Amino acid sequence: MIVSAESSVRIVPTAEFHIPGLHAALDEVAKERRYLAFLGAPPFAATREFSRALTSGAGVQVVAVTEDERVVGWCDIVRVPMEGFTHTGRLGMGLLAPYRDRGIGRRLAEAAIAAAWEAGMTRIELEVLASNPKAIRLYEKLGFVHEGVKRRARHLDGAWDDNVLMALLAS
Repeated sequence: MIVSAESSVRIVPTAEFHIPGLHAALDEVAKERRYLAFLGAPPFAATREFSRALTSGAGVQVVAVTEDERVVGWCDIVRVPMEGFTHTGRLGMGLLAPYRDRGIGRRLAEAAIAAAWEAGMTRIELEVLASNPKAIRLYEKLGFVHEGVKRRARHLDGAWDDNVLMALLAS
């Protein structure tokens, strides 16, 4: 029996032992210079603190792991901590290149969104680069709506890119 990549990858809440793999995956996606706002992972200690904060109530985080527990993707939703905005979370995610276009990103986002609703958030927002139409289509399929565009938000490697603002409201 052939096991497809999407069925052999599990989506699970981030545990402490996932953090080194999460940091490595974050760094790999960031170094592609195409999808994330940063171009390399923050120091390991910062990644660990961020992940621990999320799992302690500052938001939610899930990871995509292979059968051997290798982290190949993540999705987190960070609760906005300001009074009057704590119902809102900001979504960020990434997936290693060999695991894209297999439905894993959708599963990651669905799991994180469900956890955010369960945690009491009622609005999830995100920014996605306009040069990433696959991600925009994924977010649209998940029910996110366009709320605006930050024109010329990023200038990298001699090219300008807009940030598309999108949000999803709990039903």
